[in-house]
Amino acid sequence: MRMRKKKHLEDRLKGVEKYLFSSQIEDRNFNTAVNEKEYIDFNSWFGTEKPLYLEIGCGKGRFAVTYAKTHPDINLIAVEKEANVIVSACELAENENVENVRFLKISAEYLEKYIKPDSISGIFLNFSCPFPKKRYASHRLTSENFLKIYKRIMKKGAEIHQKTDNMGFFEFSIEQFSYCGFALKNVSLDVHKTDFEESDENIITEYENRFMNLGQPIYRLEAYIKQYS
Repeated sequence: MRMRKKKHLEDRLKGVEKYLFSSQIEDRNFNTAVNEKEYIDFNSWFGTEKPLYLEIGCGKGRFAVTYAKTHPDINLIAVEKEANVIVSACELAENENVENVRFLKISAEYLEKYIKPDSISGIFLNFSCPFPKKRYASHRLTSENFLKIYKRIMKKGAEIHQKTDNMGFFEFSIEQFSYCGFALKNVSLDVHKTDFEESDENIITEYENRFMNLGQPIYRLEAYIKQYS
């Protein structure tokens, strides 16, 4: 079901221009569009040079804003393709006066158009859409095509941290990571029954909290490129 456009959306987007990059791609075929690079100067945009981290599918921004706030030594880029959603994330960052987070309104297929190779120090995939129907498997953010994109923009030693409430998607992700040359560590079938639950890195969003209250396990893993181990 298509999301209803928020009231005054255009005005709200203009009000958070400091935080937001919105793609104006004319070529809707990402296979050809990514060949015309439009790299963003993130150091200039943030006003500081710090390690760059990336969250793909940031939703309303609670994880991105909280992580950036608690990690002032990094800059975080948060990606979300829906204007209706990303505007709330930008407003959250502005309301909490968080300066080391910025938002890209793009689809993940276009990451390489705007982000230079070997520039990302870590990637977060938090509760990505599992696309449960098999025919949509290529849309999953841990499918082979996406993992190849991530490998090209990741720096040496960078890791991907994934959280999901969907067991089938988690199993699929493990298979895809292994197939694409990643090794795994800290794999958990219920992260809230591990020491990670007490870690400062464990940021619980409203979405995750809802599933926890229903007693559903939260799956988590960390993936890294084997040759960098």
